Amino acid sequence: MTGILVVNSGSSSLKYQLIDMTAESVLASGLIERVTDHVAACRTMIGELERLGLTADAVGHRVVHGGSDFSAATLVDDGVLARIDALAELAPLHNPANLDGIRAVQDAFPGIPQVAVFDTAFHQTLAPEAYTYAIDRELAEQYRVRRYGFHGTSHRFVSGEAARFLGRPLDSLKQIVLHLGNGASACAIDGGRSVDTSMGLTPLAGLVMGTRSGDLDPAVLLHLMRRAGLGADELDELLNTRSGLLGLSGHADWRDVQAATAAGDERAALAAQVFRRRITHYVGAYAALLGGLDVVSFTAGIGEHSAAVRAEVLAGLGHLGIEVEPGRNEGAEGGIRTISSDASRVTVLVVPTNEELEIAREVLALLF
Repeated sequence: MTGILVVNSGSSSLKYQLIDMTAESVLASGLIERVTDHVAACRTMIGELERLGLTADAVGHRVVHGGSDFSAATLVDDGVLARIDALAELAPLHNPANLDGIRAVQDAFPGIPQVAVFDTAFHQTLAPEAYTYAIDRELAEQYRVRRYGFHGTSHRFVSGEAARFLGRPLDSLKQIVLHLGNGASACAIDGGRSVDTSMGLTPLAGLVMGTRSGDLDPAVLLHLMRRAGLGADELDELLNTRSGLLGLSGHADWRDVQAATAAGDERAALAAQVFRRRITHYVGAYAALLGGLDVVSFTAGIGEHSAAVRAEVLAGLGHLGIEVEPGRNEGAEGGIRTISSDASRVTVLVVPTNEELEIAREVLALLF
């Protein structure tokens, strides 16, 4: 057995799974919340593993932002830690917490290999024309302004599982993966390589999310600065925590939006329409960029559990060869499954994501 401990260290939480990679089965898992001391949280985690008589052969850490420095899982050393720290300016809410977790686990497990797996790494295959913003070039280079993309671990896992499920080579497929949860993103994947993705410099861009705006005219910010007197911190708070479904409907959770819509709330109904329309927009755009389409996969909380979202997002896309079969779409949930009709030229799947397993697989491939 090779046991890989996967650690996701947030600003106020520490989530972990110990995975037996022989069977890809979870031996132990836990969530420690209200963390103020990551060392103490790691001691709690280690105490639980010791209580169960379990040990790890390696540790994989989720790190949100790898910038353009990291394109694959990377063995942690002092130089890697310094580079993650330097990238904190691009992810000030995430990278420092990720670093705290890595250092705490290093202290707890001296001598055990520690591997950083980056949310941005999968998207390092984007071509310059896909990741470049049309602003002053020197300014962009000085401040590392470009599209990086996120949810890469999920997009990699789902596209690979889709290929395995269909029994087709990954490098033969043109895919769109829709990761729809409180955070949401779309990714165009050609032959297993990310060629475009909806999130950008930060996870704020792209699709409408629970509390994040997604795409909007940059002049909106200038207008609010000039007319409403909002500063940078206030705009940051507005776009990240008071926008998206919450800003439109008063509800951040999609289930609450659905319930309010069913009860006749017009604001909630509009929020749902805006949410779905933005996803449809990206499916059409990515089908064009890919020059064809073989598979569309839905994943994450909304993508896996809302038949209505799946049906309405893809309604009217018959000209792309997409046809959802209502009985399959609305059928019993559980596991990877096909929801497209037999006549559909594009296969539509629901693929439960498993970012922890993907991190463990990447650690295994790197070290063993």
